Amino acid sequence: MLGLMMNTPLLISNIAEHGAKFHGNREIVSVTADNPLHRYTYRECIGRAKQLANALHGMGAEQGDRIATLAWNDHRHLEAYYGISGAGFVCHTINPRLFPEQLVFIINHAEDRWIFTDVMFVPLLEAIADKIPNVEGFVVMTDKAHMPETKLNNIVCYEELIASESQEYDWPVLDERTASALCYTSGTTGDPKGVMYDHRSTILHAYAAVAPDVMNLSSHDVVLPVVPLFHVNAWGIPYSTFMTGAKIVFPGPKMGDGETLCNLLDAEDVTLALGVPTVWLALLQYCEAAGKRLDKLQRTVIGGAAVPRSMIEAFRDKHGVDVRQGWGMTETSPLGVANSLKAGIADMTPDERLDLATKAGRGLFGCELRIVDDKGNELPWDGEAYGPLQVRGPWICSDYYKLEGASGAHTDDGWFDTGDVATIDPEGYMAITDRTKDVIKSGGEWISSIELENTIMGHPAVAEAAVIGVAHLKWTERPLLIVVKAEGQDVTADELLAFFEGKVAKWWIPTDVEFVTELPHTATGKIKKIELRKQFADYQLTG
Repeated sequence: MLGLMMNTPLLISNIAEHGAKFHGNREIVSVTADNPLHRYTYRECIGRAKQLANALHGMGAEQGDRIATLAWNDHRHLEAYYGISGAGFVCHTINPRLFPEQLVFIINHAEDRWIFTDVMFVPLLEAIADKIPNVEGFVVMTDKAHMPETKLNNIVCYEELIASESQEYDWPVLDERTASALCYTSGTTGDPKGVMYDHRSTILHAYAAVAPDVMNLSSHDVVLPVVPLFHVNAWGIPYSTFMTGAKIVFPGPKMGDGETLCNLLDAEDVTLALGVPTVWLALLQYCEAAGKRLDKLQRTVIGGAAVPRSMIEAFRDKHGVDVRQGWGMTETSPLGVANSLKAGIADMTPDERLDLATKAGRGLFGCELRIVDDKGNELPWDGEAYGPLQVRGPWICSDYYKLEGASGAHTDDGWFDTGDVATIDPEGYMAITDRTKDVIKSGGEWISSIELENTIMGHPAVAEAAVIGVAHLKWTERPLLIVVKAEGQDVTADELLAFFEGKVAKWWIPTDVEFVTELPHTATGKIKKIELRKQFADYQLTG
């Protein structure tokens, strides 16, 4: 027997209409190259998104066509999110920080028909234009007065493109499994892999994100997404804000500028900010140097990399800001777990709460978790056993775009192998101990490079750090600590190694320390340990 409920599809266009009708006057603020502080409303945003949808039809776009964006966080990019996906096309967000050869691969692999680009990325496209012959044209996301001189063929001004189009548009009624967006992994090993989201997965993910134990979003919030719109759909913020009516503040190209972020947080009364640890490190450093306090910010969601204990302490003790760590991947849309206190454990001491806050978080409904041993047997949730982390759920990818099962990332019983190694405690809190390919096995025992990195980041002389395993005659592998010193600070290797004492197991303490001026990063800001392992492949340990 089936129920008697309406079978209306879950579509991104439904979110657009809901936001425009019920929160039409809610504000969207953007820093853009052609306007230092652009302001308009939800209603105006969706009106322009409909103009864009009409324009795309006029350009000959058909359902399923990939329309790419190469842009920062601002109102035009948000319009593209809704105008492209809502009309039945696929919004392919491209990370401009990728290497040129990666950009070429991604654009050609996706078979993008048009690319919508910020002005500042026009030279980037000029340099690869002859290698992406299937792209029909380029839309520069600015007004006529700020159009650049360019060698690109078939170039169109965004504002002129939509100016003559109607704001009347009937969103198509699509199958909710219709592809809506495409995002590629950063490709630290091999070619980038495409993850194709659909309308159903996107909406279910947005429902999960707004929950009190996740982002706790409501119409009373003002949200600053520093996580890029080109990175995993900005963690779903374009959808969850419109679902709830939260004010949006976009930092445009100023995402890494601590002063700009501080000013926006204060001037726009931001209550929730989202981003990766490196962004918040720049903000905290600016606040410390300028004597500023983040009085209006209530909470920040941090993901993309493990959050150092010292960062959680700085937000809590110096600014009164609650840090909610989370974990996810491009393949998980990205929400997998979120860290918030559950009932029954709220009577912890401040130090116990801090210990808990350093974990990635606890499972949320919609993303099942399991850890397994080398034979695929499920491991207990005792906080001690650790092994490869696998997930499944309605917003987890079932395959990579055009790979048709060839990646080997999924198990026979339908779980996605994340490539992370994790523990899960009896309360369901998961902690990432390493990437499978980064784990250090010393004398047959595993050492968590992530825990070592998080510990040393609490030293005031350390700006950035990474730990890798290097060959050792007796122990097979030992951890090597690689450090970038904080500006104006000096510290010795012995002082750094002594800092670990009492904080980690004695046999975990790195054997050596190397100082470098900078660490290699991926396009999404993660440390490229594969490059470090190449750089130190012939390293001779002294102990």
